[in-house]
Amino acid sequence: MQTSSHPPQPDAAPPLASCGHMWVFAYGSLIWRPGFDHAGSHPALLRGFHRRFCLWSRHYRGTPEAPGLVLGLDRGGACRGVAFRVPGAAAAAVLRYLDDRELPDGAEVVYHRRVLPVRLVDGAGGLTVPAVTYVANRGCTLYVPALAPEEAAATIARGVGQMGRNRDYLLNTLNHLKAMGVRDAGLARIAALLPED
Repeated sequence: MQTSSHPPQPDAAPPLASCGHMWVFAYGSLIWRPGFDHAGSHPALLRGFHRRFCLWSRHYRGTPEAPGLVLGLDRGGACRGVAFRVPGAAAAAVLRYLDDRELPDGAEVVYHRRVLPVRLVDGAGGLTVPAVTYVANRGCTLYVPALAPEEAAATIARGVGQMGRNRDYLLNTLNHLKAMGVRDAGLARIAALLPED
């Protein structure tokens, strides 16, 4: 299965699986606010990357004066999330939407779009599918190599941006993971350190 770390090509054909659909792996806000129509979704496991608050947010969940933090997929470990199945006929439009959302024109590239193998972990029999995945760009100036949970919690507690409060982003993600039966110990520790609302 091919993977790509090159910048996306706007006119490139969407990466369809052998079933004729495109798969999209969600690990953060895409889980609870995908923003695109899909034909189905499955709990899924991605190996080789883990979910982490590793990117400063100076617009969506913070400001330049008081940046917030957003999730990215960083190298190592594994990540439980959701794989959305997008019909082939809608794949090009969905890919454009996702690139606009995750790779906004003119802004610093904080994510690389890649196609990575994810395993469906529900009744799909452990099927592995190639999924469009947005991975943190470690080379961008917004990348946060390491942050203590206490510092992450303090940053998230004060972050408010165009998309609302940073703490809501964290808690929504945690609540939806919990509903899936997934416990993310790193996120739960940060949430436990948030001051009372």
